Formats: sequence, C-alpha cells, structure tokens
Amino acid sequence: MKQFKTLLLATVLCIATVSFTQAQSKVAHINTQELIAAMPAAKTAQAEIEALGKTYQTDIQASITEYQNTVKQYDAEASTKTAEENQKRMVELQEKQQRIQQFRADAQKDLAEKEAELFKPIQEAAMKAINEVAKAKGYEYVLDRATLIVANGTDILAEVKAQMGI
Repeated sequence: MKQFKTLLLATVLCIATVSFTQAQSKVAHINTQELIAAMPAAKTAQAEIEALGKTYQTDIQASITEYQNTVKQYDAEASTKTAEENQKRMVELQEKQQRIQQFRADAQKDLAEKEAELFKPIQEAAMKAINEVAKAKGYEYVLDRATLIVANGTDILAEVKAQMGI
C-alpha cells in the first residue's frame, strides 16, 4: 500500500510537471521598425514622401522669397506713398504671411496623410508575415522589441524577413 501511494504521488508529480511545461506560452519578439525599414516598398514610399516634401519646401521657399521681395519694395517706396496706401500694403503683407503659414500647415498635414496612406499596406504586409511565422513556429505571443525592457526570448526577425523574401 505504501508503494502504491509513492507510485501514485510520483505519477501525479510527473503529470503536473508535463502539464505545467505544456501550459507555458511560447513567446517571441521582433523589431517591427527594423523589419519595415528593410522592406523595399517602405524605401520606395519613403522616397516618394521625401520628394513630395521637397516639392512643398520649394513652393514655400518661393513664397517666402516673394514675400521678402515685396517687403523690401514696400519699405523702399514707403516714404513716397500716403499713410493710407502704406496701411493697405501692411494689410496685404500680413495676408501674404498668413497664406504662407496656412500653406505650410496644409503641406505638413498632406505629408502626414500621404505617409499614412503609403505605409498602411506595408504595415499590413509585415503583420501578415509576422503572423504566418508565429503560427508556423507555434508562438502564441509576439512582442514588439521596441517596447521590451528585457528580450531574452526568440527573435523572429530573420524568419519574417525570409518569409517576405527580403
């Protein structure tokens, strides 16, 4: 009877140990920013955003130059104009300055929207590949390395890059 109890206890401990090890979740991590930066589509999108940004910057700089030239001209002619004309010119300059500021704000908003539009499918493709690798490797959780303090687990960046062909 004593041997039976010992055998029963040993069996329960073995089953509990096996159950505990199987119950632990498999966790991996990945640096999604590094993955996205390595994607050819991301490089193309970034180049497109930079080109659009340069176009906006050129337009803004041209407007600023025009504004500065107008200020110089109005300053040079101020002594020969009436107070009423000078006042109208000041209002005109203020309106030009406001238009430049509004154009700058609109350009920044447009750039942000364009970036979101271009990067959304890239991020979706990255997430799809991460999910496929995680499922194939049996990982229940994949954490973004950018938010981890300690990352001693498995890094699946190489596998995801291979999955995506990059």
